Amino acid sequence: MEMKKPQNPSFRAQHVGDSCRSFKRRCSRLVKEQRARFYILRRCVTMLICWHDCGDT
Repeated sequence: MEMKKPQNPSFRAQHVGDSCRSFKRRCSRLVKEQRARFYILRRCVTMLICWHDCGDT
């Protein structure tokens, strides 16, 4: 019983490279999204604090 080798030996390397790039792309997208959410949250908190401080006078 003989095992068959893939026709294109670089196929596996390409496939692994593609999945790695896809993973990096997804991580990058998630980081950008979380950074944007944190920015919006920070701006809202800052506005509420300023409004609360100015509203007391």
